[in-house]
Amino acid sequence: MSVKTAGGLTVASSLHDFIVNEALPGTGIEADALFTSLAGILAELGPRNEAALARRDQIQAQLDEWHKAHPGAVDAVAYKAFLVEIGYLEPIVEDFSVQVSKVDAEIATIAGPQLVVPVNNARYALNAANARWGSLYDALYGTDAISEADGAERKKEYNPIRGQRVVALANQLLNDSAPLVQNGYADVTSYAIVDGALKLTLASGSEVGLKNPQQCVGYTGDAAMPASVLLQNNGLHMEIVFDKTSPVGRASAAGVSDVIMESALTTIQDCEDSVTAVDADDKVLVYRNWLGLMKGDLAEQVEKNGKQLVRKLNPDRGYIDMQGNGMTLPGRSVLLVRNVGTHMLTDSVLDADGKQVPESYLDAMFTSLIAMHDLKKGETDARNSRAGSVYIVKPKQHGSDEVALSVKLFSMVEEALGLAANTVKMGIMDEERRTSVNLKNCISAARERVIFINTGFLDRTGDEMHTSMYAGVMVPKGEMKNSTWLAAYEDNNVDVGLASGLQGNGQIGKGMWAIPDQMAAMLAAKQAHPEAGANTAWVPSPTAATLHAMHYHKVDVHAVQETLKSRQKASVDAILTIPLSEQGRNFSTEEIQHELDNNSQSILGYVVRWVNQGVGCSKVPDINDVGLMEDRATLRISSQFLANWLQHEIITIEQVRNAMERMALVVDGQNANDAGYTAMAPNFQDSIAFQAALDLVLLGREQANGYTEFVLTERRRQVKAAAAI
Repeated sequence: MSVKTAGGLTVASSLHDFIVNEALPGTGIEADALFTSLAGILAELGPRNEAALARRDQIQAQLDEWHKAHPGAVDAVAYKAFLVEIGYLEPIVEDFSVQVSKVDAEIATIAGPQLVVPVNNARYALNAANARWGSLYDALYGTDAISEADGAERKKEYNPIRGQRVVALANQLLNDSAPLVQNGYADVTSYAIVDGALKLTLASGSEVGLKNPQQCVGYTGDAAMPASVLLQNNGLHMEIVFDKTSPVGRASAAGVSDVIMESALTTIQDCEDSVTAVDADDKVLVYRNWLGLMKGDLAEQVEKNGKQLVRKLNPDRGYIDMQGNGMTLPGRSVLLVRNVGTHMLTDSVLDADGKQVPESYLDAMFTSLIAMHDLKKGETDARNSRAGSVYIVKPKQHGSDEVALSVKLFSMVEEALGLAANTVKMGIMDEERRTSVNLKNCISAARERVIFINTGFLDRTGDEMHTSMYAGVMVPKGEMKNSTWLAAYEDNNVDVGLASGLQGNGQIGKGMWAIPDQMAAMLAAKQAHPEAGANTAWVPSPTAATLHAMHYHKVDVHAVQETLKSRQKASVDAILTIPLSEQGRNFSTEEIQHELDNNSQSILGYVVRWVNQGVGCSKVPDINDVGLMEDRATLRISSQFLANWLQHEIITIEQVRNAMERMALVVDGQNANDAGYTAMAPNFQDSIAFQAALDLVLLGREQANGYTEFVLTERRRQVKAAAAI
């Protein structure tokens, strides 16, 4: 690897040249000053980061030894006392409210869907940024959200029967969200703006308005015959579009051709769990795409319907308000960037002693530097943060001391870049057990920066299993969602977030819908997230964002949060309930084989693409050929589950190997049509990807906190090295 020296650091040439030639111009910061500041941050905080990781290992070793010394049912009182003794449970801080400022409304006050995409994939990154607005008609028509029964099949040509059902469902949403004084939207034959209000003519000839006239906030075209009208409900917009030349518009008495939903209010552009970045060249791609998003010039050539087109960021949207003046709404999702976890070290930069440095420190410095291009835009430019903030999501923090260290890191980055204090805001991923049980303290440590907390079943369950690896046999994944700890954890996140003053200041989020092809099931299930008091929740695609937006029209999250403030708070004791199988439970041969096969197939299906093709997030067919969105969080839970069963002799190493080999054949078959795919069978010993999958289970107990990155990175580097020969 070619390197250069800067500020006393040794920097990979590709990374150095990108920063100097692409990221820095326009920021007003000199290269020498930047790298000298980075060297200072690494010198001061690097040892503290190393100590924090050592503290994690120390705590885990203490937990392991305690469980080995106390086999059988866990004595809850003794266990909790032990956690207090070793500092796992922190003394609870006094009540407080977060003190954040300059937070965009999409994060602070408006409830809506959130996308998460790998930022190293320019097409995905652009699609997500542009998913602020989406066609409800297309989302309903093109997915299983509308049944195909009784002649409503999805066909290549337009199916009017299906179209009618789409229109009926959209009309019902409008009726519920912006009701008319009488009748419903299906009865409307024309729309007009008269004397600053929306007037609708019904089939009967009578004219009506909205029950709440203020819900119509704008239009396009001519007031007497608008091209569209803009409605607002619960802070979200819906645009009714008219086009009598379209197949749908011709069938509508009023010419309604679509309803455009304000959808993905925010997007996390991910540098972490959904990304494969194992060296400086990979990292440059991550940073370069983030730079394109912040400058607004990211573009990608794509092929659609046999034609080549250039995909770029959407412009803002122009309307006429009800007083006849021009108005603008953002055309893009507000972007947050998720940095990597502090446990990852990189050789892209070596410190003054020639040691690898925390990759998260590079992320903090360079993603903030790049975001300055957005901060420096003029008031009339299309901006990411109109409030003037940088939003960094910090994953995999363990306890409030680590959050406080991140706060110090952000403060030093701001000083290095000449940014005002607290410009860099923090999203706290509530995905590690030591953060969950100390969440109030964690939020308090970042009270002037925190604008986001959320829950995530997969990573949180993976940490649950690793933390209590020696406590006993874990329940199967399918039973985990009914466990005591999980319900308490989900409630606690909302309870603590509200008590800490996040309402009106930031996001309280819920996790991902992981089955992108099952939108009917998502519509049925995911309304539970706003009903639980979450003002955002993760979705896997722009289409899913448009459909999930319907839930935020049906549920007034602010009102729900007000109600929840007075409920009985979730118990930390319940969160500490370890999800162990009942003592003496005898798993049948069929149950064991099912868990072996299901988890092995899931691990292999994801790992083979990660290691061989550098794909960090994709729709992976499960054992029943149902496509699931997989990233390192799903991998963590599957590998830790099998590692636990291996530890407690429910399964053997031989059974794991046999299941992996059989499932490798299944995965190879599922990827048979991928020209870039390298099969694992039959030479399993020579397949680096297969060996990586096996390592994740057989060495699962040894992986710090059950993280999969260490094995994956090493094996991916082997593949890249072999390809370079």
